[in-house]
Amino acid sequence: MIKSFLMIGQSNMAGRGFLNDVPDIINERIQMLRNGRWQMMIEPVNFDRPVSGAGLAASFADAWCLKYPEDTIGLIPCAEGGSSLDDWSVDSELFQHAVSETKFAMKNSTLTGILWHQGESDSSDGKYKVYYEKLSIIVQALRDILNAPEIPFIIGGLGDFLGKTGFGQYCVEYERINDCLQKFALEQAHCYFVSAQGLAANPDGIHLNSLSQRYFGLRYFEAIDKKTHVLTPLSHEVELLNRLITRMHTPTELMFVKQMDFALGKLSYEKLINE
Repeated sequence: MIKSFLMIGQSNMAGRGFLNDVPDIINERIQMLRNGRWQMMIEPVNFDRPVSGAGLAASFADAWCLKYPEDTIGLIPCAEGGSSLDDWSVDSELFQHAVSETKFAMKNSTLTGILWHQGESDSSDGKYKVYYEKLSIIVQALRDILNAPEIPFIIGGLGDFLGKTGFGQYCVEYERINDCLQKFALEQAHCYFVSAQGLAANPDGIHLNSLSQRYFGLRYFEAIDKKTHVLTPLSHEVELLNRLITRMHTPTELMFVKQMDFALGKLSYEKLINE
């Protein structure tokens, strides 16, 4: 049975890392839900915008597969760039869509965790004052509706690059949102906080770059695997990421890459057939 993970939040969960900046993660045991079917994962996983790119889900799932070679992972992408916490209220379209997709996925998968990253859109105008209460309602509703009272809820922190340059300069209260996120994870059952300490942004000053997304995914995996908060960078994250990207690909994975290259005009039909 596929172990599935719901991905919700805003653009840094969807992923805006530049795809050409990091090696692809190709793993036949990682599936993504698209058009009502499980398909082999290829980034962007969460195609909410034409600018979608590398996100944290790929390295999260790949790290899981490395440690648990008998498992198949299913990603349920439902994040929406620019969404505020209010956009995720229980009566909102985003919430209802996430629930619908997850219930559909649960027909042939076991919901194993919920990955959350949101807060940039609430990092101004005192929105932090009600963030904890609103997030609590959302989390409880998800657990109730999905009949998963103990489902791990992994909460990613906001990057320290916010509040300075580019679009990120407007996130002047990101530290207060981070305090709310960490406090929530520390106080609520089956919730775990993942720090973005040391991670870097794209030139826009608000979106995690590709390499940082890879490391972030490893921290998310550490949190859910160990059922613990990850408050500092992992001491082994560079080594672990290197193991993932240098793994020998299976024949199925190699064929998948060739077929993608052919479909994108990078490989001739004759060469595809010969190889």
